[in-house]
Amino acid sequence: MTLSRWYRALAGAATMALVLASPAALAQTNQVKSVDSNVVGEQTVFTIDLQSPLAQKPADFTTQNPARVAIDFFDTGFSAGRAQYDYGSKLLRGANVMQIGDRTRVVLDLTRTATYRTEVRGNQFVVLLDNVAPGARAAAPTFAAPYAPTSAAAGRASVRNIDFRRGTDGAGRVVVDLSSRDSGINIAQQGQNVVVDFLGTSLPDNLRRRFDVSDFGTPVQGMRATDSSGNTRLTIEPRGNWEYSSYQTDTQFVVEVRPVKEDPTKLISGPGYRGERLSLNFQNIDIRSLLQVFADFTNLNIITSDTVQGNITLRLKDVPWDQALQIVMDAKGLASRRNGNVLWVAPKAELATKEKLELEAQQQINDLEPIRSQVYQLNYQRAEDVRKMLLGVTTGAPGAAAPAIGGAAGLASRMLSKRGSLTADARTNQLFVSDIASKLEEVQNFLVKIDIPVRQVIIEARIVEATDTFSRNLGVKLGFAGQYNNAKVGNTYGNVLPGATSDNGPFLSLPAGAINGANPANIAVSIFNSAATKFLALELSALEADGKGKIISSPRVVTANNIKALIEQGTELPYQAATSSGATSVQFRKANLKLEVTPQITPEGNVLLDVDVNKDSVGIQTTSGFAIDTKHVQTQVLVDNGGTVVIGGIYTQTESNDTDKVPFLGDIPVLGYLFKSNAKVRNRTELLVFLTPRVLNESVTLK
Repeated sequence: MTLSRWYRALAGAATMALVLASPAALAQTNQVKSVDSNVVGEQTVFTIDLQSPLAQKPADFTTQNPARVAIDFFDTGFSAGRAQYDYGSKLLRGANVMQIGDRTRVVLDLTRTATYRTEVRGNQFVVLLDNVAPGARAAAPTFAAPYAPTSAAAGRASVRNIDFRRGTDGAGRVVVDLSSRDSGINIAQQGQNVVVDFLGTSLPDNLRRRFDVSDFGTPVQGMRATDSSGNTRLTIEPRGNWEYSSYQTDTQFVVEVRPVKEDPTKLISGPGYRGERLSLNFQNIDIRSLLQVFADFTNLNIITSDTVQGNITLRLKDVPWDQALQIVMDAKGLASRRNGNVLWVAPKAELATKEKLELEAQQQINDLEPIRSQVYQLNYQRAEDVRKMLLGVTTGAPGAAAPAIGGAAGLASRMLSKRGSLTADARTNQLFVSDIASKLEEVQNFLVKIDIPVRQVIIEARIVEATDTFSRNLGVKLGFAGQYNNAKVGNTYGNVLPGATSDNGPFLSLPAGAINGANPANIAVSIFNSAATKFLALELSALEADGKGKIISSPRVVTANNIKALIEQGTELPYQAATSSGATSVQFRKANLKLEVTPQITPEGNVLLDVDVNKDSVGIQTTSGFAIDTKHVQTQVLVDNGGTVVIGGIYTQTESNDTDKVPFLGDIPVLGYLFKSNAKVRNRTELLVFLTPRVLNESVTLK
């Protein structure tokens, strides 16, 4: 039997005909004796007892919709031919055991997809099902674990090939060939696409591309294979009205996308009529006879109430039959209710009265139905928060008492009946619910959907501050000295000549200024005449400073989806503040680095971030205290998972050129430098903020 026939047999197990064992099959070398199921801790242990040890490994595969695990035992019979077992546990609904030719198939019917592994224990084959829902994507199936420790392929798993085929029913079949059957696989519908993640699996370069398969005539228009953080992602792009299923056999993983065909006999309210077209032309026809015409045309079983009476004249040409029927019923004040292929037609008032009586009777039954109690253990949600949701309470502090039964608060949205009650135990994180059986089932289904692990995101920010500074100062001092009354006067800088006194100053003083506390370098030159009675003194000063700096701040934080996270580090600065009484008090202001972010994971796997980044530092000191230099950016941005985006940048450039000079003399070419000083400053600063979000899963850890 081919793989496709296995799958069709599994999907249609409810209507499969019993296959009787042939005489050759009666001589099977092994036999399935019995099956059993037990819950041990957080696992459901399903045991298959065989007559003798297995000669070869059985084949197993899974389907998503419905959630089932199928195991085929080769060359193995089953004496009963076929048997069905009901367990009704939280994970395992039941099991079907059937013999098909020379093999026996065991199908486990699950309430949801679950991870599992298999073991061989002598004459027993054991399937270990995890009762805890998968972590990163609770709605997506995770396929089989290794059959035995020795079967794991050496090295890292990889995708060997991606193929596409068209099924006989117009379905698109995506076939992925893996190097190992041990690869973890997550599959889920994200928006209009189906996304398959192969965890810890590499993708060859020749397969990292988009596949255009629109010419096959299936709902699948294309596929895109990418590699991200050591995982392989396959995005399937269907169009139109479709549904999908997936299964795995050994190293081959298959996704089938099938077109959904509308039932042409389906009654549709509103403008979207899609029934088969017909034409009607009757004069004064009895309404009951006209309904019989519709029954013959649509092959529906139409039941007409005794109160449906009267005649009608109509002429309809090439009109969908469901629209024509609606026109007839509206004209005569009738309504219909459909159950399967049976359509009941009666006056609107009669139908409304009947439905009202049924609801009242059901309410009376609920009022008399015995109350049952059940305990629910919550794993990821807080029991108090769930209690408020079930009671419709949206405000109030944790631990607040529940509203009184029969009160106005929360009755419109509470899930329990008016006789129901519940209590939350914060110590054990359990819910104790008392209500009728139908309400307990609703609570159970509600908890299965909300008590799941929340996906987490790590957000890393890089705040880069770069500075490039340049300063240059040039200056000059110029003096002149001579001999008066046979006395030699010292030069302008205190260099006293023998037998002379010095009390004169320079007639030109434009020295270079200090930079960053460093004094400029000086060079002095004195020129004397031959008699040493007159001389010219010149002193040049110069200083140049060049600086480059870079500060990188890299805060990062991990938070759950849609939960705000805050991380900060810095200094609190004290300052004096006046109080209302006139006294002063010491208060503090923060100068810190802060990252505040709220991530939201989109259905496509991207991350929408609400970001608030502060980079403050201590500034100059004033009479009122230290100033705070603030750099702040706040925005909302959509980023790819693992991608990096620049959310803000501040670039400043300062240039100045200051000159002090003697008028006219300072403008003389070349010689003018002896009569002026110059200070040049060129500073550049740049601030950039980078953000990188990553959705955490089993293969991504915070290092």
